[in-house]
Amino acid sequence: MSAEHSHDYHLVDPSPWPFVGTIAGATTFFGLILYMHNDFFGEGMEGVLEGLGLWTIAPGVVLLFITGWFWWRDVIREAEHEGHHKPVVQLGMRYGMALFICSEVMFFAAFFWAFFGASLFPRETPYDLPGGVWPPEGIVTFDAFDLPFLNTLILLMSGVTVTWAHHALIEGNRKGLLNGLAITILLGICFTILQAYEYSHAGFTFTGGIYGSTFFMATGFHGFHVIVGTCFLIVCYFRARAGHFKPDHHFGFEAAAWYWHFVDVVWLFLFVCVYWWGG
Repeated sequence: MSAEHSHDYHLVDPSPWPFVGTIAGATTFFGLILYMHNDFFGEGMEGVLEGLGLWTIAPGVVLLFITGWFWWRDVIREAEHEGHHKPVVQLGMRYGMALFICSEVMFFAAFFWAFFGASLFPRETPYDLPGGVWPPEGIVTFDAFDLPFLNTLILLMSGVTVTWAHHALIEGNRKGLLNGLAITILLGICFTILQAYEYSHAGFTFTGGIYGSTFFMATGFHGFHVIVGTCFLIVCYFRARAGHFKPDHHFGFEAAAWYWHFVDVVWLFLFVCVYWWGG
């Protein structure tokens, strides 16, 4: 056995993608600042800075997609073709994914904190809501048992189908894996479409007060996670068709399933707290 394979740990080869990703993120961030704070340099510069911001955001976002595509391509090659992802490496990846999900929990904790701060203490500073009630006077909320309830059923069903796909993979049932993934992806797309339809009929806006800002921030950030999770599952579907996943070696799919279950649990909290109790 050669020296470089005398242990099970993966010593990663030099890669340009962390550096390129940093440049892409910084470019996008700088463009967003110019676009959202176009009065930073005083009056008369708004149009110039807004246009410059858009022209800076676009290449940054494109470079981010390029970075993600080629970086994940390299990781897949390391796992499937070069055999670097031994059990100890997979364990480290599981810890990494678990910590990533914990960081996502903290994002939503901040949004829920803002929501409950305003809803439980509507008379307190800095809220001082009209009438001292929640929802604020003049806000027409959604009926929790209309579209939100339908979306809840869709996401719960998607959790069942992704679990079905996982068990099919473990049992070596390739057809069950592909069918479960396909149904989960379709359910995720249906959820996103219904969420967009719901937003188009909202009786309040993001800038219309604390209710709208907390509602759209929490549910919109969750919707973004659904879109990311759906993309994650689409990649897993095509990888499964290519025969990448094996019953004892499928961390890429396992990470996608964990992420999807996290998205499901967050929605249950949103449905109960924001739509039902908060409405």
